[in-house]
Amino acid sequence: MDCRNLGRVLMLSQLRPAIVLVALFTLLLGVAYPFAITGVAQAAFPSQANGSLIKDADGQVIGSALIGQPFAEARYLHPRPSAAAGGYDASASSGSNLGPLNTDLAERVATDAEAIRAETGATVIPADAVTTSASGLDPHISPAYARLQAARVAQARGIDVAAVQQVIDANTEGALLGFVGQPRVNVLMTNRALDARFPDARVPGAA
Repeated sequence: MDCRNLGRVLMLSQLRPAIVLVALFTLLLGVAYPFAITGVAQAAFPSQANGSLIKDADGQVIGSALIGQPFAEARYLHPRPSAAAGGYDASASSGSNLGPLNTDLAERVATDAEAIRAETGATVIPADAVTTSASGLDPHISPAYARLQAARVAQARGIDVAAVQQVIDANTEGALLGFVGQPRVNVLMTNRALDARFPDARVPGAA
């Protein structure tokens, strides 16, 4: 056997197992594994696997428990500010990328804080009331910010502040495993709970 034929034989002997391994791992890791994980997720956590979608009584999707959305009416809890394009646009998730010394950021935070002080009379403003999250899509606010809004929500609905606070407390999630993260309030879920508990408790013309 000459050198050229020997080279071809050696090349084929190395190429064949390489092709087989590529095909094997493609099927294993690119097909079988994703199908298996998807199947397990759908069986064990169907809601989370499908985006934690929230539907109304007619089965229409109105949002996700994982993605914030704007609420401007006084009878609802308002979310934290969002830097995502268009406000809570999941396709344009983004922070502002403005540093703490940026004058535009400082002016915006000061303006928002002053508006909240004028509305609530509060002297201490929770940080999440005037700052955006890194994603711009945070569905949660702090319990402190939720409580700060309780009086406005109660007035707009014509109910007691204590009743609003009860709904907020019932929808306050604790730290994961008791120590991971901070207590939080899901804005969409709490607003739905308010509508469910007080469907007719609204002041005519309230915005």
